[in-house]
Amino acid sequence: MKRVLVECRDLFFKGKIQALLGAAGGAIAREDPLDLAVLELGKPGVDERIRDLVRRGVPVVAFGSHVDVEALRAARNAGARAVPNSEVESTLRALL
Repeated sequence: MKRVLVECRDLFFKGKIQALLGAAGGAIAREDPLDLAVLELGKPGVDERIRDLVRRGVPVVAFGSHVDVEALRAARNAGARAVPNSEVESTLRALL
């Protein structure tokens, strides 16, 4: 069972992510050990949070609006696999 940290304020996406995890046999976790982290962009300090998780060896999927190119680029530079909202489901399916 994969242990996945989910930090998402948007209830729509949070519900979708939880459903995907459940279908794949994964579970939401808040502490180590973590197999994956899924972070919503737009929250202050998210780039540092990504860097911290990546330093600890946790793969990170970051997602946000496709028009916020700067946030997606910053997340990639911090070490995350950054995708627009429209691709978060397919990306997670591939990783789970």
